[in-house]
Amino acid sequence: MPAVNETEPITYVATIEAPAASAEVIAAGLEAAESPHALAVTFFECGHDRVEVSAHYADEPSRHYLTRLIEAAALDARLGALRIEPLPPKNWVAEAERLRGPVRAGRFLMHGRHDRGKVTAGRFTLEIDAGLAFGTAHHATTRGCLIALDRLLKRGRPHRVLDIGTGTGILAIAAAKALGGPVTATDMDPVAVAVAAENARRNGVRSRVLVVKAEGLAHPALRRAKADLLFANLLLRPLIELAPAFARALRPGAMCVLSGLLDAQAGQVEARFRALGFRLDSRFLLSGWTTLLLRRGSTSKTPAD
Repeated sequence: MPAVNETEPITYVATIEAPAASAEVIAAGLEAAESPHALAVTFFECGHDRVEVSAHYADEPSRHYLTRLIEAAALDARLGALRIEPLPPKNWVAEAERLRGPVRAGRFLMHGRHDRGKVTAGRFTLEIDAGLAFGTAHHATTRGCLIALDRLLKRGRPHRVLDIGTGTGILAIAAAKALGGPVTATDMDPVAVAVAAENARRNGVRSRVLVVKAEGLAHPALRRAKADLLFANLLLRPLIELAPAFARALRPGAMCVLSGLLDAQAGQVEARFRALGFRLDSRFLLSGWTTLLLRRGSTSKTPAD
Protein backbone atom coordinates (compact mmCIF):
# COMPACT_ATOMS: atom_id res chain seq x y z
CA MET A 1 0.00 0.00 0.00
CA PRO A 2 1.50 3.38 -0.95
CA ALA A 3 2.37 5.83 1.77
CA VAL A 4 -0.24 8.44 2.55
CA ASN A 5 0.47 12.07 1.66
CA GLU A 6 -0.90 15.54 2.31
CA THR A 7 -3.43 15.35 -0.53
CA GLU A 8 -5.20 12.28 0.82
CA PRO A 9 -8.47 12.82 2.75
CA ILE A 10 -8.68 12.81 6.51
CA THR A 11 -10.06 9.74 8.26
CA TYR A 12 -12.30 9.43 11.30
CA VAL A 13 -12.00 7.58 14.59
CA ALA A 14 -14.95 6.50 16.74
CA THR A 15 -14.02 5.80 20.36
CA ILE A 16 -16.02 4.44 23.28
CA GLU A 17 -15.04 3.34 26.79
CA ALA A 18 -16.42 0.01 28.02
CA PRO A 19 -15.84 -2.65 30.70
CA ALA A 20 -12.91 -4.89 29.82
CA ALA A 21 -15.25 -7.92 29.69
CA SER A 22 -17.29 -6.30 26.89
CA ALA A 23 -14.50 -4.61 24.93
CA GLU A 24 -13.54 -7.53 22.67
CA VAL A 25 -17.17 -8.29 21.74
CA ILE A 26 -17.72 -4.61 20.86
CA ALA A 27 -14.51 -4.53 18.82
CA ALA A 28 -15.45 -7.73 17.00
CA GLY A 29 -18.85 -6.31 16.13
CA LEU A 30 -17.31 -3.10 14.77
CA GLU A 31 -14.70 -5.04 12.80
CA ALA A 32 -17.26 -7.42 11.28
CA ALA A 33 -19.77 -4.73 10.25
CA GLU A 34 -19.99 -4.34 6.48
CA SER A 35 -21.31 -0.77 6.67
CA PRO A 36 -19.66 1.31 7.87
CA HIS A 37 -16.50 -0.67 7.10
CA ALA A 38 -13.78 -0.15 9.74
CA LEU A 39 -10.24 0.19 8.41
CA ALA A 40 -8.91 -0.95 11.80
CA VAL A 41 -10.09 -1.51 15.37
CA THR A 42 -7.79 -0.97 18.35
CA PHE A 43 -7.86 -1.27 22.17
CA PHE A 44 -6.39 0.90 24.93
CA GLU A 45 -6.51 -0.11 28.59
CA CYS A 46 -7.44 2.94 30.67
CA GLY A 47 -7.42 1.34 34.15
CA HIS A 48 -10.07 0.26 36.66
CA ASP A 49 -11.06 -2.66 34.41
CA ARG A 50 -12.04 -0.27 31.60
CA VAL A 51 -10.92 -0.34 27.95
CA GLU A 52 -11.20 2.22 25.16
CA VAL A 53 -12.24 0.67 21.83
CA SER A 54 -11.46 2.76 18.74
CA ALA A 55 -12.60 2.09 15.17
CA HIS A 56 -11.06 3.96 12.23
CA TYR A 57 -13.09 4.87 9.12
CA ALA A 58 -12.36 6.38 5.70
CA ASP A 59 -15.58 8.44 5.90
CA GLU A 60 -17.43 9.92 8.84
CA PRO A 61 -19.66 7.13 10.23
CA SER A 62 -23.26 7.55 11.37
CA ARG A 63 -23.36 8.17 15.12
CA HIS A 64 -26.85 6.65 15.30
CA TYR A 65 -25.81 3.45 13.51
CA LEU A 66 -22.60 3.02 15.55
CA THR A 67 -24.50 3.56 18.80
CA ARG A 68 -27.01 0.85 17.88
CA LEU A 69 -24.21 -1.53 16.81
CA ILE A 70 -22.22 -0.99 20.01
CA GLU A 71 -25.23 -1.26 22.34
CA ALA A 72 -26.33 -4.51 20.64
CA ALA A 73 -22.87 -6.01 21.21
CA ALA A 74 -22.42 -4.67 24.75
CA LEU A 75 -25.92 -5.63 25.95
CA ASP A 76 -26.31 -4.01 29.40
CA ALA A 77 -22.66 -3.00 29.90
CA ARG A 78 -21.95 0.46 31.31
CA LEU A 79 -20.58 2.45 28.36
CA GLY A 80 -18.92 5.84 28.09
CA ALA A 81 -19.93 8.51 25.59
CA LEU A 82 -19.26 7.74 21.92
CA ARG A 83 -16.75 10.18 20.39
CA ILE A 84 -16.30 10.60 16.62
CA GLU A 85 -13.32 12.73 15.62
CA PRO A 86 -11.46 13.56 12.38
CA LEU A 87 -7.82 12.50 12.11
CA PRO A 88 -4.95 13.59 9.87
CA PRO A 89 -3.97 11.21 7.03
CA LYS A 90 -2.33 7.99 8.25
CA ASN A 91 -2.26 4.28 7.35
CA TRP A 92 -4.33 3.17 10.34
CA VAL A 93 -4.54 -0.46 9.19
CA ALA A 94 -0.75 -0.76 9.21
CA GLU A 95 -0.56 1.15 12.49
CA ALA A 96 -3.06 -1.15 14.18
CA GLU A 97 -1.22 -4.25 12.97
CA ARG A 98 2.08 -2.81 14.22
CA LEU A 99 0.65 -2.25 17.70
CA ARG A 100 -1.09 -5.61 18.03
CA GLY A 101 1.90 -7.93 17.67
CA PRO A 102 1.95 -11.69 16.92
CA VAL A 103 -0.98 -13.86 17.92
CA ARG A 104 -1.25 -17.63 18.39
CA ALA A 105 -4.14 -19.94 17.45
CA GLY A 106 -3.42 -23.57 18.26
CA ARG A 107 0.01 -24.31 16.77
CA PHE A 108 -0.33 -21.44 14.30
CA LEU A 109 1.48 -18.16 14.95
CA MET A 110 0.42 -15.15 12.88
CA HIS A 111 2.51 -11.98 12.65
CA GLY A 112 2.85 -8.89 10.47
CA ARG A 113 5.84 -7.89 8.38
CA HIS A 114 7.00 -5.57 11.19
CA ASP A 115 7.47 -8.59 13.52
CA ARG A 116 9.37 -10.76 11.02
CA GLY A 117 12.58 -10.60 13.04
CA LYS A 118 10.86 -11.58 16.30
CA VAL A 119 9.49 -14.99 15.25
CA THR A 120 10.94 -18.23 13.91
CA ALA A 121 9.78 -19.14 10.41
CA GLY A 122 8.18 -22.56 10.04
CA ARG A 123 5.27 -24.65 8.85
CA PHE A 124 2.84 -23.04 11.31
CA THR A 125 4.14 -19.46 11.12
CA LEU A 126 2.16 -17.05 8.94
CA GLU A 127 3.17 -13.55 7.89
CA ILE A 128 -0.05 -11.68 7.10
CA ASP A 129 -0.50 -8.01 6.26
CA ALA A 130 -4.16 -7.03 6.13
CA GLY A 131 -4.03 -3.99 3.85
CA LEU A 132 -7.74 -3.24 3.31
CA ALA A 133 -8.81 -6.90 3.46
CA PHE A 134 -10.48 -8.67 6.38
CA GLY A 135 -8.80 -11.53 8.18
CA THR A 136 -6.09 -11.52 10.81
CA ALA A 137 -5.89 -13.98 13.67
CA HIS A 138 -6.56 -11.13 16.10
CA HIS A 139 -10.26 -11.59 15.31
CA ALA A 140 -11.98 -14.41 17.19
CA THR A 141 -13.60 -15.80 14.03
CA THR A 142 -10.25 -16.25 12.28
CA ARG A 143 -8.66 -17.70 15.41
CA GLY A 144 -11.53 -20.18 15.66
CA CYS A 145 -10.94 -21.34 12.07
CA LEU A 146 -7.22 -21.79 12.66
CA ILE A 147 -7.86 -23.75 15.86
CA ALA A 148 -10.29 -25.97 13.93
CA LEU A 149 -7.66 -26.53 11.22
CA ASP A 150 -5.06 -27.38 13.86
CA ARG A 151 -7.41 -30.01 15.29
CA LEU A 152 -8.07 -31.50 11.83
CA LEU A 153 -4.33 -31.75 11.11
CA LYS A 154 -3.98 -34.13 14.05
CA ARG A 155 -6.48 -36.52 12.42
CA GLY A 156 -5.43 -36.59 8.79
CA ARG A 157 -4.40 -34.60 5.71
CA PRO A 158 -7.18 -33.21 3.50
CA HIS A 159 -5.98 -33.06 -0.10
CA ARG A 160 -8.09 -30.39 -1.81
CA VAL A 161 -9.06 -27.28 0.16
CA LEU A 162 -11.42 -24.37 -0.60
CA ASP A 163 -11.48 -21.03 1.20
CA ILE A 164 -14.59 -18.99 0.42
CA GLY A 165 -14.41 -15.27 1.25
CA THR A 166 -10.66 -15.49 1.80
CA GLY A 167 -9.99 -11.84 2.80
CA THR A 168 -6.26 -11.66 3.55
CA GLY A 169 -5.86 -15.31 2.52
CA ILE A 170 -4.82 -16.34 6.02
CA LEU A 171 -6.82 -19.60 6.11
CA ALA A 172 -5.83 -20.63 2.58
CA ILE A 173 -2.17 -19.91 3.35
CA ALA A 174 -2.32 -21.77 6.67
CA ALA A 175 -3.78 -24.84 4.92
CA ALA A 176 -1.25 -24.67 2.06
CA LYS A 177 1.71 -24.40 4.45
CA ALA A 178 0.53 -27.08 6.85
CA LEU A 179 -0.72 -29.57 4.25
CA GLY A 180 1.54 -28.89 1.28
CA GLY A 181 -1.36 -29.37 -1.17
CA PRO A 182 -3.44 -27.16 -3.47
CA VAL A 183 -5.87 -24.57 -2.12
CA THR A 184 -8.39 -22.51 -4.09
CA ALA A 185 -9.43 -19.24 -2.45
CA THR A 186 -12.17 -16.85 -3.55
CA ASP A 187 -13.30 -13.36 -2.66
CA MET A 188 -15.73 -10.98 -4.34
CA ASP A 189 -13.53 -7.97 -3.46
CA PRO A 190 -10.69 -7.39 -5.98
CA VAL A 191 -8.64 -5.65 -3.28
CA ALA A 192 -8.85 -8.76 -1.09
CA VAL A 193 -7.87 -10.97 -4.04
CA ALA A 194 -4.73 -8.88 -4.57
CA VAL A 195 -3.89 -8.83 -0.85
CA ALA A 196 -4.38 -12.60 -0.52
CA ALA A 197 -2.18 -13.31 -3.56
CA GLU A 198 0.59 -11.10 -2.19
CA ASN A 199 0.37 -12.73 1.25
CA ALA A 200 0.58 -16.17 -0.39
CA ARG A 201 3.71 -15.06 -2.26
CA ARG A 202 5.25 -13.68 0.93
CA ASN A 203 4.63 -16.99 2.71
CA GLY A 204 6.17 -19.05 -0.11
CA VAL A 205 2.94 -20.80 -1.19
CA ARG A 206 1.90 -18.73 -4.21
CA SER A 207 2.26 -21.77 -6.50
CA ARG A 208 -0.13 -23.79 -4.29
CA VAL A 209 -2.77 -21.13 -3.61
CA LEU A 210 -5.04 -20.12 -6.49
CA VAL A 211 -6.84 -16.87 -5.60
CA VAL A 212 -9.80 -15.92 -7.83
CA LYS A 213 -12.38 -13.15 -7.80
CA ALA A 214 -15.77 -14.77 -7.31
CA GLU A 215 -18.93 -14.50 -5.27
CA GLY A 216 -19.10 -17.71 -3.26
CA LEU A 217 -18.38 -20.65 -5.58
CA ALA A 218 -19.41 -18.88 -8.81
CA HIS A 219 -16.20 -19.38 -10.80
CA PRO A 220 -15.23 -21.83 -13.58
CA ALA A 221 -12.34 -23.13 -11.48
CA LEU A 222 -14.88 -24.35 -8.90
CA ARG A 223 -17.57 -25.69 -11.24
CA ARG A 224 -16.68 -29.34 -10.61
CA ALA A 225 -15.07 -28.84 -7.22
CA LYS A 226 -15.04 -31.81 -4.87
CA ALA A 227 -13.07 -30.70 -1.86
CA ASP A 228 -11.97 -32.48 1.30
CA LEU A 229 -12.06 -29.30 3.41
CA LEU A 230 -13.89 -25.99 3.00
CA PHE A 231 -13.46 -22.77 5.00
CA ALA A 232 -16.10 -20.05 5.04
CA ASN A 233 -15.52 -17.23 7.52
CA LEU A 234 -18.45 -15.10 6.39
CA LEU A 235 -21.65 -13.92 8.08
CA LEU A 236 -24.98 -15.52 8.97
CA ARG A 237 -26.91 -14.73 5.78
CA PRO A 238 -24.29 -15.82 3.20
CA LEU A 239 -23.62 -19.02 5.13
CA ILE A 240 -27.33 -19.88 5.05
CA GLU A 241 -27.62 -19.02 1.35
CA LEU A 242 -24.45 -20.84 0.28
CA ALA A 243 -25.14 -24.05 2.24
CA PRO A 244 -26.45 -26.03 -0.79
CA ALA A 245 -23.47 -24.97 -2.91
CA PHE A 246 -21.10 -26.03 -0.13
CA ALA A 247 -22.80 -29.43 0.05
CA ARG A 248 -22.27 -29.92 -3.69
CA ALA A 249 -18.63 -28.83 -3.49
CA LEU A 250 -17.64 -31.30 -0.75
CA ARG A 251 -16.92 -35.01 -1.00
CA PRO A 252 -18.81 -37.40 1.30
CA GLY A 253 -17.04 -37.32 4.66
CA ALA A 254 -15.38 -33.97 3.94
CA MET A 255 -15.10 -31.27 6.59
CA CYS A 256 -16.52 -27.76 6.60
CA VAL A 257 -15.29 -24.94 8.89
CA LEU A 258 -17.85 -22.15 9.24
CA SER A 259 -17.37 -18.91 11.15
CA GLY A 260 -18.35 -15.25 11.29
CA LEU A 261 -21.21 -16.15 13.64
CA LEU A 262 -22.22 -14.64 16.93
CA ASP A 263 -22.92 -17.35 19.52
CA ALA A 264 -26.67 -16.76 19.22
CA GLN A 265 -26.58 -17.26 15.43
CA ALA A 266 -24.69 -20.56 15.32
CA GLY A 267 -27.79 -22.71 15.88
CA GLN A 268 -29.46 -21.40 12.70
CA VAL A 269 -26.46 -22.33 10.57
CA GLU A 270 -26.05 -25.71 12.22
CA ALA A 271 -29.73 -26.51 11.57
CA ARG A 272 -29.42 -25.44 7.93
CA PHE A 273 -26.45 -27.72 7.34
CA ARG A 274 -27.99 -30.62 9.28
CA ALA A 275 -30.93 -30.48 6.87
CA LEU A 276 -28.40 -31.07 4.07
CA GLY A 277 -26.93 -34.14 5.76
CA PHE A 278 -24.05 -32.58 7.70
CA ARG A 279 -23.37 -33.39 11.32
CA LEU A 280 -21.64 -31.31 13.97
CA ASP A 281 -18.11 -32.42 14.81
CA SER A 282 -16.95 -29.58 17.07
CA ARG A 283 -17.92 -26.11 18.18
CA PHE A 284 -15.38 -23.44 19.18
CA LEU A 285 -16.55 -20.44 21.24
CA LEU A 286 -14.27 -17.40 21.46
CA SER A 287 -15.21 -13.97 22.81
CA GLY A 288 -18.86 -14.14 21.79
CA TRP A 289 -18.18 -15.73 18.38
CA THR A 290 -18.72 -19.36 17.32
CA THR A 291 -16.84 -21.47 14.78
CA LEU A 292 -18.52 -24.68 13.62
CA LEU A 293 -16.69 -27.76 12.38
CA LEU A 294 -19.11 -29.92 10.37
CA ARG A 295 -18.75 -33.22 8.52
CA ARG A 296 -20.61 -33.93 5.29
CA GLY A 297 -22.40 -37.25 5.60
CA SER A 298 -21.94 -40.05 3.08
CA THR A 299 -25.62 -39.69 2.15
CA SER A 300 -25.79 -35.89 2.22
CA LYS A 301 -28.39 -34.26 0.04
CA THR A 302 -26.94 -32.26 -2.84
CA PRO A 303 -29.73 -29.94 -3.98
CA ALA A 304 -29.61 -28.18 -7.31
CA ASP A 305 -30.07 -24.77 -5.67
